[in-house]
Amino acid sequence: MKITSLNQVHKDLGAKMVPYAGFEMPVQYAGVNQEHFVVREKIGVFDVSHMGQFFVSGTDSTEFLQSILSNDVTKVKVGQAQYNAMTNEKGGIVDDLIIYKINDLDWMLVVNASNIDKDWAWVNKHNQFENALLENRSDAMSLLAIQGPKAIEAMQALTDINLSEIPFYHFTIGNFAGFENVIISATGYTGSGGFEIYFANDQAKGIWDQVFEAGKEYGIEPCGLASRDTLRLEKGYCLYGNDINEETSVLEAGLGWVTKLDTDFVGADVLRKQKEAGVEQKLVGFKMIERGVPRHDYKVVDDQENTIGIVTSGTQSPMLKQGIGLAYVNKDFAKVGTTIRIQIRDKNVLAEVVKTPFV
Repeated sequence: MKITSLNQVHKDLGAKMVPYAGFEMPVQYAGVNQEHFVVREKIGVFDVSHMGQFFVSGTDSTEFLQSILSNDVTKVKVGQAQYNAMTNEKGGIVDDLIIYKINDLDWMLVVNASNIDKDWAWVNKHNQFENALLENRSDAMSLLAIQGPKAIEAMQALTDINLSEIPFYHFTIGNFAGFENVIISATGYTGSGGFEIYFANDQAKGIWDQVFEAGKEYGIEPCGLASRDTLRLEKGYCLYGNDINEETSVLEAGLGWVTKLDTDFVGADVLRKQKEAGVEQKLVGFKMIERGVPRHDYKVVDDQENTIGIVTSGTQSPMLKQGIGLAYVNKDFAKVGTTIRIQIRDKNVLAEVVKTPFV
């Protein structure tokens, strides 16, 4: 099993460690709810160094990315990031990822940890361009997600870059905590603002220590994967392997907004036909009306107990104090306001389709 450069730091802090995506990762420290609220109200830090980083360079780099990604990469400016999907020949999702345009010839792709090997094989298989050079730096880089409304104020002491001037889904590269060439990106998976910072493994301990020193007066705390999951779910963000996979299309998953069908990428023809015909199932958000906590793979049924879908993600929302979830349902039940039932143990518990984000 792999470990991140901060593995011992987490253990010294008393984190509960679990296997995740081939890594030993911290699932929680003080507790899920406490970590959830510290991110919503103050500032929390996640070690997400298990994520993968691929670099694409050369005069054909943009054309290559356009051929494998669903979004229009030609619209991305230098210093900008873009949420994207890598689709297969059926329109299913190989992975969802973020791309970063470093300059006109160089890009960074950040992929999900569980998909690093699969994605690396995929991009190499589909690279038919002589001047699109690929490099996998996943094992050489670390990544911290510094998230929460106090993140800008707390971290400003560590850099001369004006953090408040980095727009959402933009990034800059510069000095941070005394280290050069740190990528500071105004992105995140929590919906509470903040940054994701990328740097070399040998800088990890030094940056971690300085981040916590700078954030001390702001109530900074380390956070684990469990609170990352409740935070992302409250915002309705998809989790690969739960809500999206190679069998779910970007249109079914509600990711049409990152799918530009006037571009020519793998699976585009199938998706154009699917859009014209209409999808048979849709990923929707739902809130429990009756008491109950929905979980992955619970059945969704109608009033006559006919199966109409399946829960892909579910939890008890710390903010709302009620059960929330995402589910694929038959298109006839996908409209906001529609009542559905979630099979929790032996009971069909009442829920309602709602618009996301939940909070």
